[in-house]
Amino acid sequence: MEITPIAHIETDFPGKFGIPRQSGIATALEGRIVFEGPFRNPDVVRGLENVSHIWLLWGFSEVKRDGWTATVRPPRLGGNTRLGVFATRSPFRPNPIGLSCVALERVELHPTNGPILHVKGADLMTGTPIYDIKPYVKFTDSHPDADSWVWSEPDTQYEVILPDDLAEKLPENKREALRQVLQQNPVPAYQKGEENREYKFEFGEWKVTFTGLDGKIVVKGID
Repeated sequence: MEITPIAHIETDFPGKFGIPRQSGIATALEGRIVFEGPFRNPDVVRGLENVSHIWLLWGFSEVKRDGWTATVRPPRLGGNTRLGVFATRSPFRPNPIGLSCVALERVELHPTNGPILHVKGADLMTGTPIYDIKPYVKFTDSHPDADSWVWSEPDTQYEVILPDDLAEKLPENKREALRQVLQQNPVPAYQKGEENREYKFEFGEWKVTFTGLDGKIVVKGID
C-alpha cells in the first residue's frame, strides 16, 4: 500500500526542539495546512467549515531510524523506563505515523493554492506531511472517563518569566503561544534537574534562549 501526502503544515517550529509533546496543549499556536497540487480542489473540504476540530494523520518525516524495536523509552518517564512501542506515542514506530487533534479556526479558499486550513494547537514541525484529515466527532471521539495511566495527568505548568523588552520583539499573537510552549518546559525529563543551563530553539523567525531557575522558566533572549 502506498500513502501519498495530501498536504503539509506550516507552523512556527522549523526544528523538533520546543514542539509541544501533545496536540492541544499550546492552544494559541497557529498553523496552516496547505494542500498538495492534486488536492487543491475546494470540493475536498466542502462542509468542513461547520467543524470545530479535526484529526490529522501525519508522518514523522524527520525521524532517523533503522528498523524498529518492541520497546521504547518515553521522554515523559525520564528516558530510563522501557514500555512497549504500542503503549507509547513515540515517533520510533514500525510505521512512523502520528495522530493529532487540532482546532479548526477557518477555511480559506485561496485563488492559487486552493483551500487552506487555519488551525490552532498543532504539535507538528513545519513541513510535516499530512496523510489524511478527518472531522472530530464529539459524541464518539470524546471519552472523559478514559484511563491512560502515565499520560492521565498533565505536565506541571511552569511559571514563565518573559521580560517586557524581550516580549516586545514578538507580535502580540505570538507572545501567548510562546508562553504556552514554555509552560510545559520543552527540556527532556532527564535534563530538568540541570538548572541554569541555557537552551535555545527556533520559534517562527526568532531564536529563543531560556533557562530553568528555581522551578521557573526564564527567557534570556529573543533574536
